[in-house]
Amino acid sequence: MHTRYLPLVLCALASSASASEGVPFAAETIRLVRQDCGSCHGMSLQGGLGTPLTREALAGQSAEALAVIILHGKHGTAMPPWKSLLSAPQAQWIAERLLEGFPEEKQP
Repeated sequence: MHTRYLPLVLCALASSASASEGVPFAAETIRLVRQDCGSCHGMSLQGGLGTPLTREALAGQSAEALAVIILHGKHGTAMPPWKSLLSAPQAQWIAERLLEGFPEEKQP
């Protein structure tokens, strides 16, 4: 993601509107999480090979800590780093949405 989108991302995250409205990468990122992360964490993010990614399971975690895990993986586990595919703002957005209860993918 280019840095020119950063102000848009910050404004969208700060607004009281839906968490995915106005974020340029929201739809593709929701799909990525539901499909790619879901392959280990379960398609409904309830757990599988990986731990659950539900709001309840992540209670007490900070968005910043989760974003670091998303970007750099978790040593000694099957959690890979995603920094080659995701930007820091995308990882932060994912972490914040996970803590709120991750949105469903909109079907075409």
